Amino acid sequence: MRGKGRQLAKRKLRVGLLALGCPKNVVDAERLLGRFLEGGYEPTTDPAQADLLVVNTCGFKADAEAESREVIREMAAIKAAHPGKRLVVTGCLAQRYGERLREEMPAIDVLLGTTGHDRLLELVQAPSPAMPEADFGTASERAPRIITTLPHTAYLKIAEGCGNPCSFCIIPRLRGPFRSRPLDEVVGEARALADGGVRELQVVSQDTTLYGRDLRPRIDLTTLLNRLTTIKKIRWIRLLYLYPTLITDALLDHIAASEKVLPYFDLPLQHAHDAVLQRMQRAERERDLLDLVTRIRARMPEATLRAVFITGFPGESEEEFQCLYDFVAKVRFDHVGVFPYSDEPEAASYQLPGKIPSEMAEERRGRLMALQQTISREKLATLVGRTLPVLVDDDKSGRTRGQALEIDGFTHLQGHIPRPGSIVPVRITRADEYDLHGKVYSTTIHNIS
Repeated sequence: MRGKGRQLAKRKLRVGLLALGCPKNVVDAERLLGRFLEGGYEPTTDPAQADLLVVNTCGFKADAEAESREVIREMAAIKAAHPGKRLVVTGCLAQRYGERLREEMPAIDVLLGTTGHDRLLELVQAPSPAMPEADFGTASERAPRIITTLPHTAYLKIAEGCGNPCSFCIIPRLRGPFRSRPLDEVVGEARALADGGVRELQVVSQDTTLYGRDLRPRIDLTTLLNRLTTIKKIRWIRLLYLYPTLITDALLDHIAASEKVLPYFDLPLQHAHDAVLQRMQRAERERDLLDLVTRIRARMPEATLRAVFITGFPGESEEEFQCLYDFVAKVRFDHVGVFPYSDEPEAASYQLPGKIPSEMAEERRGRLMALQQTISREKLATLVGRTLPVLVDDDKSGRTRGQALEIDGFTHLQGHIPRPGSIVPVRITRADEYDLHGKVYSTTIHNIS
């Protein structure tokens, strides 16, 4: 080395970030990464190499909380083995417990809830920062994002918080009331994602059908979709978390007529028995849900229907569960997610009598999923021999219009497979319980350009 006064270039600090929970949490984590990169940090996937360990937690249900705590403990052990690291915990679990969480897990250096992310770098640099007060203000968010999903697909979060009074849910407490992001801001982000290579937008919020009704001037989801479909590079737009109350005929007609908005309906229905729905403080009843399915399929006979249900809700009798079972058998959803009820002290349902043993809730979940497995196998078998458009995810698999990223099955591919992000015709040759198998034709419908 020449010259005694020469200094070595200062190494960039590295940040390792783990995101837990729902797609909305994924978006938050991507923005956190963007802030760190703007602040001069370098991302790493190896926690042992990170100067800053960040865990973006979920605290919605007992199992999610347990997972978040376990990951924090794992990161705390890495911190202990490598002096000099700092541990940051953010997200719903931090919002739920605040400083109490740091008292329980003293290895945590920085706590940040679901708001105040613009103060993150300031807090990280402080010697012993206190967690800032929650500020459930506007949902505007212009921070850069580092996409962590596949390069050609991204979540587009259009709102924050929730205003629904579901008795089992603590999301309003963790995320605040429902706040739509400004229309131009959402569309601008979508254009930036498209310019960066994204071809599939997965639109998310806690209540996607409510979008825009709190803005001034008031708009609705179709207004946003009209703008998003003008982005030429975007091929598919998939709507997630469609609360059934506001799925209007106008919205259905819009989706049915669109070449880009997929006929994919992700419906958090929760139950089908009227008495259980009433205890859940849900607005719909079984006849409303059946009417919704009828209205969807009348316009789009091949629409994909995905539903989420809860078993073991307080007071759920065998007769009430049987109503749910029969409902799923009658409707024949394409995809079903089932969760055993989680008794959360902050939720209104915690005060309800008639608690169901967890073993029974899990047994009922198993029965419902066994039914759905049979339905799924039968429905997918009807696709064998057909040619469907498939979005290529990697050199082995892709997804049809009816397969959402990470929550549904996927399509195993054979033949000449083009670059990820291309949409190709695939002849379906075989079906499993949840996945498809097919051979790619030589002609692409849309390439990645």
